[in-house]
Amino acid sequence: MLRVHSIESMGTHDGPGLRMVVFLQGCKLRCVYCHNPDTWDTHTGQEMTVDALFEKAIHLKPYFGKRGGVTVSGGEPLLQSEGLIPFFKKLKAAGIHTNVDTNGRVLNHFTEELLDTYTDLVMLDIKHMTETGYQEITGLPHKETTFRFAAHREASGKPMWLRYVLIPGLTDTPELLHRLGSYFETYKTIERLELLPYHTLGVHKWEALGKSYPLAGQREHTKQEIEQARSLLEPYFKEVKVH
Repeated sequence: MLRVHSIESMGTHDGPGLRMVVFLQGCKLRCVYCHNPDTWDTHTGQEMTVDALFEKAIHLKPYFGKRGGVTVSGGEPLLQSEGLIPFFKKLKAAGIHTNVDTNGRVLNHFTEELLDTYTDLVMLDIKHMTETGYQEITGLPHKETTFRFAAHREASGKPMWLRYVLIPGLTDTPELLHRLGSYFETYKTIERLELLPYHTLGVHKWEALGKSYPLAGQREHTKQEIEQARSLLEPYFKEVKVH
């Protein structure tokens, strides 16, 4: 049984190809730019069986083609690693590509089994390159948990994409971008870095929940600034894509 927030049938920004995206309920982080704060609560959402989710995936399989598949996101999907193992096991047996979009906070024996045996791709969110910045963005300490997670995936030899949110004045300085690049430039499993420019599309959800939006008044990047960031990072990675 998995606790599901929502399902997107034809996602195009959550991994390769067309994908069924399962947004799971629950997250420990409280990111100041989160566009799904309604996924934080671990006790809400709809309970769905693995079989019910698998049937949805099988129904959509003809649309996936050779590159598409199923992505689990959130919230933080790896809080439900134990339940994801049988789901991903069935997907793999059916020849469906599996992907996990994660903040890298959870690494236990369930997570390791899920990642090492049944997960074709990991998309890892890098929140910040400093401890102070990480705490400012997420509300929690220990940025190193994410880097230990990345090291585990690298050791497995299996594909990984990095995701990095660009926020003016918080994550976009040349120093931070060079630190990001130099830290990961020796990793062989990283196929792509995805830059996600800051946007305000989720602000209405904060308001609907009666929460004060922490980045109220924060500006968005210009196209030129985004291009400058991409150009700075390109020497470090096989591919840098802006979403």
